[in-house]
Amino acid sequence: MRAKNLKLIARTDEDLRVVSAHLQDSIASTENIARLEKNKIFLMQLNRFMWEDVEKGVFRKNKRIRTILKFDNVIEVSSKNISQFSKDKFLDFLAIESSQLPDNNYEMKLIFSGDSVIKVIAEVIEVTLDDQGEPWDTKNKPKHKVL
Repeated sequence: MRAKNLKLIARTDEDLRVVSAHLQDSIASTENIARLEKNKIFLMQLNRFMWEDVEKGVFRKNKRIRTILKFDNVIEVSSKNISQFSKDKFLDFLAIESSQLPDNNYEMKLIFSGDSVIKVIAEVIEVTLDDQGEPWDTKNKPKHKVL
């Protein structure tokens, strides 16, 4: 029996933390990031490490799957330490942080290694994570230093 692809919808800060946890250690190419300004959408394609499979059993292979992260009702997008002109750079995803602004819009920061950040300002939290296609085996399992 084939596992179903993951599809998550976030509408609250707590939901975003769940999406963030599933995206930890994902890899994104800068060429797979787009803002559709007229449609108020921000999109990013990532290669997600399937932590949920690793946690199910020690004998499973490490896998990645292509996933789409979509933000709706986007007002503004900005970035720090990410070149808009270098389309061949890779970003290592760490987390999403969110906060409500004084004007009741939401600021969501996508944080990557190397102090790189994409800041998305949206009218509401409406974020989807949607796995695409089939997973593939990967030799490397992400490792983290314990503080």
